[in-house]
Amino acid sequence: MLILVLSGLLLVVLGLYGLRLYRNYQDSELLSEVTSKHRGTGSERKLVLQMLKSGRSPLAVYHDLYVPQDGGGFAQIDAVLATPVGIIVFEVKDYSGWIYGNGSHTKWTQVLAYGNEKYRFYNPIKQNRGHIKALKSRLGENGYVPYYSVIVFDGDNELKEIDFIPENTYVTKPERVLDVIRAIERENPKANYRDKHAVVTVLKDCVEIGDNLVHQEAHVNRVKNMLGKHRIYD
Repeated sequence: MLILVLSGLLLVVLGLYGLRLYRNYQDSELLSEVTSKHRGTGSERKLVLQMLKSGRSPLAVYHDLYVPQDGGGFAQIDAVLATPVGIIVFEVKDYSGWIYGNGSHTKWTQVLAYGNEKYRFYNPIKQNRGHIKALKSRLGENGYVPYYSVIVFDGDNELKEIDFIPENTYVTKPERVLDVIRAIERENPKANYRDKHAVVTVLKDCVEIGDNLVHQEAHVNRVKNMLGKHRIYD
């Protein structure tokens, strides 16, 4: 009798494990329609997969874009979603602890160990604003469509006090991302894309640039030089 019970439990465990492997395989196949499983961060890839699972077309989702800037170098964008009402640009942060920030301030604060440790990091709203500016410049005439900035804080964190958020800007957690996207599409009129194909071409080109290891290394070195040795967080 005991052997039968143990055998039954073993079959259940194997079945659950097999189901998990199958779901992971499905997720990997879906993700591969947009990006590589080794590209970007796990939080970024989770965001991409989340949008794809919600029914977004792989043709509308772009991950890890390197946008050439007029002054040299690149603006690295975590993810972009092209929608009927405009272009949504995502900045993904993976932090723990309590997060405090003001939309107009240069630095935000991360608090750890119940207030015993505090770290400052660059305002992600301003950071993403720079990304959007670079993308607008790259898109030329098509850069005049509406843009929406979405800052996603992944990880074991709590958004304690986030004040003075600019218009068309959202700060959220991963579980609310789809709600934010739906709200953006519901509350705004359709965008006037002058040439959708040109937009797609530019976005694809920026993804391909980011796939170049030389460009990746150059961007990382440039960011390190800008931040300096005393900067703890991006």
